[in-house]
Amino acid sequence: MTPVGVIGLGIMGSAMAANLVRAGFAVHGYDPVPAQRAALKKAGGRPARSAAEVLSRAPTVITSLPSAAALHAVAGELRRKGGIVVETSTLPIDDKLEARDLLRKKGITLLDCPLSGTGAQAKTKDLVVLGSGERAAFSGVVDVLEGFARAHHYLGAFGNGSKMKFVANLLVAIHNVAAAEAFVLGMKAGLDVKTIFRVMSDSAATSRMLQVRGPQMVAGRYDAATMKVAVWQKDMKIIGEFAAAHGVPTPLFNASAAIYNAAMAQGFAAQDTASVCAVLESMARLRRRR
Repeated sequence: MTPVGVIGLGIMGSAMAANLVRAGFAVHGYDPVPAQRAALKKAGGRPARSAAEVLSRAPTVITSLPSAAALHAVAGELRRKGGIVVETSTLPIDDKLEARDLLRKKGITLLDCPLSGTGAQAKTKDLVVLGSGERAAFSGVVDVLEGFARAHHYLGAFGNGSKMKFVANLLVAIHNVAAAEAFVLGMKAGLDVKTIFRVMSDSAATSRMLQVRGPQMVAGRYDAATMKVAVWQKDMKIIGEFAAAHGVPTPLFNASAAIYNAAMAQGFAAQDTASVCAVLESMARLRRRR
């Protein structure tokens, strides 16, 4: 079996690792949380004791990390000469460039390859890879990408993948709140929530976020988080700064940010971003019939 590594076994990383195992790869993984390493072993993977150990076992390593600090720590730890690191996290481009330059000095190639898709989509291999960096290196890892994603796009120079991810997540932020707003209006007007979901999903008003997060909004349950509100705040900050740096007005994005901030204030930090529906229900003084 072809060896591949995964560093960071959270919601996204664990799903990618499990799909790679099912695709026939020998998956070596590391996460500082023992329970995550145990889950990898249960899924058929091979836990490692460190990030450096992962790269020593596999020439291609995927990183799925929660912060720029985590990326810098991993880049500082890796020692092997040679190898390709497929960086899938949503992080500022400057931090990825810094990590790329550090790893280059060690003979390791870093690719900027963020993902379009939620944790739930990751489990079903419904991810799209937004790839950028050295073309030859990207071509060399396509078989790995196809092990956990349904599609991949090569976008050119390093950093273009992240730029495309910021654009995509701007739409995700807006569409998620828009779906919640539509549900709340329909329910307040007396329509059945399941009927709203069924009809809207089959209409011109549908969106990927309606389809993916609609079931949680219908159920009014957000504890099975595929993107936690607290983690999403990191993405929102990056997108806002990216747009501001380019002098682009984002009125709809800014309006959606207020709703995510309200979700944080109302105690939904550890729950799924679909919980913006609950925020809008509260604002509309809507009480569902259970």
